[in-house]
Amino acid sequence: MCWFKITMKKYIILIPIYNDRESLTKLIENINLEIKDFNSKVSIIVVNDASSQQIIDNYPNTENIESIEIINMKENRGHARCIASGFKYIFEKKEFDYVIPMDGDGEDRPEEIKNFIQLAEQPEDQTIVGERTKRSESLFFKLCYQVHKILTLVFTGQSIKFGNFTCLSKLTIEKMLNEKATWNSFSASLKKIEKNFISVPSIRGVRYFGPSKMSFFNLLKHSLSIISVFRKTVLIRSALFVIFYILLIKSNASIVTSLPLVLLLVMIYSISTLALRENINELDNCLKNINNIEKVK
Repeated sequence: MCWFKITMKKYIILIPIYNDRESLTKLIENINLEIKDFNSKVSIIVVNDASSQQIIDNYPNTENIESIEIINMKENRGHARCIASGFKYIFEKKEFDYVIPMDGDGEDRPEEIKNFIQLAEQPEDQTIVGERTKRSESLFFKLCYQVHKILTLVFTGQSIKFGNFTCLSKLTIEKMLNEKATWNSFSASLKKIEKNFISVPSIRGVRYFGPSKMSFFNLLKHSLSIISVFRKTVLIRSALFVIFYILLIKSNASIVTSLPLVLLLVMIYSISTLALRENINELDNCLKNINNIEKVK
């Protein structure tokens, strides 16, 4: 008689958080509900980005979750670097097959986790991204977001329709930890290192509590950070644009017609500055920023 051992895949949900305890509590409860019928092991690791408020709460319903850990950071480093630090910790300290990064405020909907896991259970270990098909923000924000996507496509040649909400294989995590751009922009780094991935539709949810933290300034910084990862392409396309535009306006040169060139120079300066955030040494040593780790379950 032959016996075959069925090994359940191990998933770690990685949640970066800053001063959002109520949302985190509700998210963990909703994750617990959504994974109850999964034939997989699901754990949660929260990266607390040096919150000024208490983060840990009582989590009464966690029976379907394998374990919960809160990593408390010493210094606030920002969303992308929280995720990168989480990757580093998981890759070095944990046994896993996939990591699912997701926001802690409810905008990444826990009911969509099943879509990732259903695809990840297939024999091929392939990375999966949640492609945004619908957003819940204001009309002005949606318009700005569309402009961001168009600018990214025009200047980099890259169409990036996903955010943090993804399901990354162990091999992809290793690639991202060897890519310095991961310390600057999650989605751009993933697009840079991973050419073959599966896309599934994803609807941007509504925050559980309070207003969105993605202001116009944060969106602008987010957009320029993504573009900065592909700065070589940006410089080539910008040079071609400058040559073409100067030839186009040479007979009608004025302050008004030179405005696009000024804006382009400002953008190039901005992405050059943001590109300095890429630092493989800081990424390699990011675990030194951990203050302590609390095992909730």
